[in-house]
Amino acid sequence: MPDYLEIRRLAEQLTPDEQLQLIHELLGRICQQVTLTPKPKRSLLELRGLGKEVWQGVEAQEYVNQERESWNG
Repeated sequence: MPDYLEIRRLAEQLTPDEQLQLIHELLGRICQQVTLTPKPKRSLLELRGLGKEVWQGVEAQEYVNQERESWNG
């Protein structure tokens, strides 16, 4: 099987019109492959509960009060 450099060397021997035709055909194939394999969508809900162990035993209002106090110096 020819490698990239060999294919490039062969492509450089084509006429400009043939090179444009090759580019057009390759681009079409690549676009078709990309649209046929969409990326899986992720949901923000997958993050639910992540890091909850960090907050175990922490009273929410007490934490907020401490943070506000730290802002005032």
